[in-house]
Amino acid sequence: MENYKIKRVNEVKKWVDSIKDSRRDFEAAHVLEDELYLKILRGIAAGTCEDPQQVAKEAIKTQDINFPRYCA
Repeated sequence: MENYKIKRVNEVKKWVDSIKDSRRDFEAAHVLEDELYLKILRGIAAGTCEDPQQVAKEAIKTQDINFPRYCA
């Protein structure tokens, strides 16, 4: 599913919930967040994202989830 693209808002909501559930393992949560953003961008670039603005609004909610985000 490496090239999977996000198409719908309900898909993003599931990802956001998964990130919330993973926040105790902040590395896993951060990986999921990065994957979500990439899949959304792929969907938008491919023209398959049904409502890019709403998808983005839902995805940005991950920034309100409190966990450390480290970059190496």
